[in-house]
Amino acid sequence: IPLGSKVWVEGYGEAIAGDTGSAIKGNRIDVLMGSKSKAMNWGRQTVKVKIL
Repeated sequence: IPLGSKVWVEGYGEAIAGDTGSAIKGNRIDVLMGSKSKAMNWGRQTVKVKIL
């Protein structure tokens, strides 16, 4: 996903690609949540992502 791209993440909504995630390999994304509890509640999921 190109840096700065607007994307839609299933179950989350619209987001902006804020970094290229050098530690993230393959068909994976890292979604920034507002708090640790929100991140823990979201967990690890398989979702659809569209570049808008």
